[in-house]
Amino acid sequence: MFNDASSPATLLRTRRSGRPRDLVAPGPDSAQLRQILEVAMRTPDHGKLHPWRFVHIPQQARERFASLLGRAYRHERSEPGRLELEANERFARQAPELVAVLFTPVESVKIPRWEQELSCGAACMNLLHAAHAIGFAAGWVTGWAAASPEVLQALGGKDGDRIAGFIFIGTPAAELEERPRPNFDDVVSTWNG
Repeated sequence: MFNDASSPATLLRTRRSGRPRDLVAPGPDSAQLRQILEVAMRTPDHGKLHPWRFVHIPQQARERFASLLGRAYRHERSEPGRLELEANERFARQAPELVAVLFTPVESVKIPRWEQELSCGAACMNLLHAAHAIGFAAGWVTGWAAASPEVLQALGGKDGDRIAGFIFIGTPAAELEERPRPNFDDVVSTWNG
């Protein structure tokens, strides 16, 4: 375990995003990955709609995932460059584990789409926290593939669904960097009526 989280507050303060290209083996085993996803599911979800789905893309499917990305990229761009195609190949093969998160809104007169989007984002964040809590790092990325109808459909998405992102999980190859955080007083205020 690379984190030293002696308290929940320390655990939350020490979570850092890992660049997918810098996440290496070992990654979570199947029991750990299940635990991570079960924690991700424990998210605020008004109406119990679970407007999100997790699609695990295991190592043995990465070659097919790379082919899917290459095909979809070629369909969306008339003349893709060699470097672009190679970047898609690398994207598909990064990190030991990969989970695509689909936003799957449910038609509801009581729960607006906005709340369902927030729930999906919270599920992604829970996934990142869960990975960190058991000693891994994770990186949540989007990119062109998250907006691709062909990739969405191949991952089981339907009309109206979206890809919220791809979450790569593994062990950081180097120390995770702290990024600049907002100044407390710039983002926190007190309302006194």
